[in-house]
Amino acid sequence: MAENKVRKVRCPQCGGESLWSPENPWRPFCSERCKQIDLGCWASDSYRIPVQTQPGEVDGELPDSPES
Repeated sequence: MAENKVRKVRCPQCGGESLWSPENPWRPFCSERCKQIDLGCWASDSYRIPVQTQPGEVDGELPDSPES
């Protein structure tokens, strides 16, 4: 008979203990609250990758390439 092991993981929002199993409908989060907080961060663009602009770059566009 296969033994059903429940894995414990760290909640990505609060850092608390969370069960990684079908019984936890919010996995990998520990609760619905943590899941909703994370969703709110995505919706408000709180999660961003910092980008360094190049000299002459305007609004994310690269300058025109010189004509040959």
